[in-house]
Amino acid sequence: MRICVYCASSSQAPAEYGEAAFALGHLLASAGHTVVFGGGATGSMGRLADGAAAAGGDIEGIMPDFMQALEWAHPKVERFSWTRDMAERKALLLQGSDAAVALPGGCGTFEELLEAITLKRLGLYLQPIVIVNQCGYYDPLLAQLQRSVDEAFMRETHLRIFTVVDDVAAVLDAIANAPDWNAQAQALALYP
Repeated sequence: MRICVYCASSSQAPAEYGEAAFALGHLLASAGHTVVFGGGATGSMGRLADGAAAAGGDIEGIMPDFMQALEWAHPKVERFSWTRDMAERKALLLQGSDAAVALPGGCGTFEELLEAITLKRLGLYLQPIVIVNQCGYYDPLLAQLQRSVDEAFMRETHLRIFTVVDDVAAVLDAIANAPDWNAQAQALALYP
């Protein structure tokens, strides 16, 4: 499988997040999956690629040209796709992926995750989405999504778009057991 992983570039975040990113990269690569990520060398992104590389995995970085010019690319990643901008980067991260996984991160990670959820709600991306809620990091976002259901901005069934796990060790099982979602979801996208 080709698994897209959203994660952060911050090298200032607590070390436990980087350790989990390394473990996820190692886990995915050891299972024979291609790891597709933002291509960065620092923070959780760098640790994810380090873990995948340590397991001899196939890693693909997707990065805008301006980041290449800033030399932000991970040196262990041999395969890169270069994009014009961030919007094209997000599209390529999901394109052809068999699943998307979100580790804790900042506004870029939030944007990527919420776009994947939106595309799945619209029936335009049908693959599993896994949120790694390490240390309860995503609790406020999950509460906000529940509130959007409670106040009729989304349907209850839209909470099945994603699966939440507390530990990266549960990611592959979450992907394998994700609820089916298909293009018929478009009929549920509007909530009149």
